[in-house]
Amino acid sequence: MRPVIPICYDDRKNEVSIMNGTVRVNIRPGLHVSVVLKKDQQSGTLTEGVVKDILTKSPAHPHGIKVRLESGQVGRVKEIKK
Repeated sequence: MRPVIPICYDDRKNEVSIMNGTVRVNIRPGLHVSVVLKKDQQSGTLTEGVVKDILTKSPAHPHGIKVRLESGQVGRVKEIKK
């Protein structure tokens, strides 16, 4: 069975993108996300929080968009929570 991948329609660019943490257009302040902190990269432990700032400037990053959470922690987005 295939996993269900949520998608996001971007009105500004009139395109559909995969709803994951590797595409910058999917991330915005106030979103609830799971990130991997630098210290947890080896173990892959996820930390949940709310996005305060987007730190990655490029439109996409293969390891996830880097964000600062409201708690002050910095990590790369792995999941976008609903």
